[in-house]
Amino acid sequence: MDTKINISWNGRPLNIEVGNKAKQADGSAWVQYGDSVVLVTAVSAGVREGIDFFPLTLEYKEMTYAAGKFPGGFIKREGSPSENEILISRLIDRPIRPLFPEGYQNEVQIIATVLSFDGDNDTDILAMIGASAALEVSQIPFLGPISGVKVGLVDGKFVSNPVASEKEKSEMEIIIAGSKNGVVMVEGWANCLPEKVIIDAIEFGYNSLKPVLDLQEELKYMAGKPKILVPPPVLNSELEEKIEAEY
Repeated sequence: MDTKINISWNGRPLNIEVGNKAKQADGSAWVQYGDSVVLVTAVSAGVREGIDFFPLTLEYKEMTYAAGKFPGGFIKREGSPSENEILISRLIDRPIRPLFPEGYQNEVQIIATVLSFDGDNDTDILAMIGASAALEVSQIPFLGPISGVKVGLVDGKFVSNPVASEKEKSEMEIIIAGSKNGVVMVEGWANCLPEKVIIDAIEFGYNSLKPVLDLQEELKYMAGKPKILVPPPVLNSELEEKIEAEY
């Protein structure tokens, strides 16, 4: 079933649509902010034998056609991931990875594909929101939602998700990811600003992303699938007692 939900976020429309795209995925989310669009899919498989870790793969892809361009010259297809795409993949991975329940070792693959970029609304934040939304509506166990926001400082005032013209004048660009429980990740740069300004920027950013958390919870209520139950991990009591006694 196609489910759409939207809010006005920092003066621009944010739309999330699930159920109508990538129907073979366990969960998918079409996220649009302004005229920038990202499609995120989440797929889970079985447990790979012989592993003792959580095999999560996250890939962020910026298609050249998203900016109205096509590869030319000798190479006429999309190439390998750029450094920026790899860094953004890690940026999304960091706040999401710890929110899978302990003991869950099924293979999970999340792919965020940039379909359109309008030149103002950055797609990395949309990919982060989309990854959380796709997991929220799927049966994959996930202790979310999370959301992200960019914070700039223009003419002494904090700006959420600054557009290109505001970025040119900004004295900082901080990316903040947060859940209902608080801030889970901070990354960015600032132009020799006082510590208090940075702390205030983080608080401002966290308050800015809260409406998107509420939006995802409503989306989960409307279109979410029942979650897979994860049995608690079996503890090695013998090893635990040995470590406690000897060390």
